[in-house]
Amino acid sequence: MPVYRDEAVVLRTHKLGEADRIVTLLTRRHGKIRAVAKGVRRTGSKFGARLEPFMVADLQLYEGRTLDVVTQAESLGSYGAEISADYEAYTAASAMVEAADKLTESEGSLQQYLLLVGALRSLARGEHGATLTLDSYLLRALALAGWAPSFEDCSRCGRPGEHTAVVVQLGGVVCDEECAPPGTPRIARSTVALLGALLAGDWAFVDASAVGDRNQASGIVAAYTQWHLERGLRSLPHVSREITAP
Repeated sequence: MPVYRDEAVVLRTHKLGEADRIVTLLTRRHGKIRAVAKGVRRTGSKFGARLEPFMVADLQLYEGRTLDVVTQAESLGSYGAEISADYEAYTAASAMVEAADKLTESEGSLQQYLLLVGALRSLARGEHGATLTLDSYLLRALALAGWAPSFEDCSRCGRPGEHTAVVVQLGGVVCDEECAPPGTPRIARSTVALLGALLAGDWAFVDASAVGDRNQASGIVAAYTQWHLERGLRSLPHVSREITAP
């Protein structure tokens, strides 16, 4: 059908000509698409502000030969202004949408869409620390993409136990003696527990965690993300990784 409607998160935008813009969208039902929004850079545009990064909108689109065309846009989540007003939230959101862009290269999924919308909403409302929200999002998005880390059983042999050696190349924690490569650093058990809580979305545990555990867990999440996304995230180095006390 040439005309269709869908909900979408705006991942990124590019200028086209003098007044148009190409928007990359993660939609609820059609995966990731690229579409042209005509005239949105004009001052009198009716829906230009609804097609900025981090915004969630109900769109009507027309199928084109190479790019679809946005014909209507109704706001569902105006998160852009709140996120852009805070540096930590902005850099965290930038890393989120870049990760979503890379993880949905071939096709999207409803789970990825809902996860991203929830993370952006949480950032805009300031429900949790921006870096903690980002770390939880990255772990859960990677898990949905098939790269779920293990923070309980050994990711190499499956042996249960309170492991404290983490090897991102092997997929998470490993046996301290048998499976850990020589020279593998050990981390606190409380940090491993925090990583598990971030993956599970256990915010009561996460919000009560110690600053040292947060900083260490954040570095592991960044390394794990960069390893699996190969080319890495250009936005990630700009994210503030110095976490202060709650």
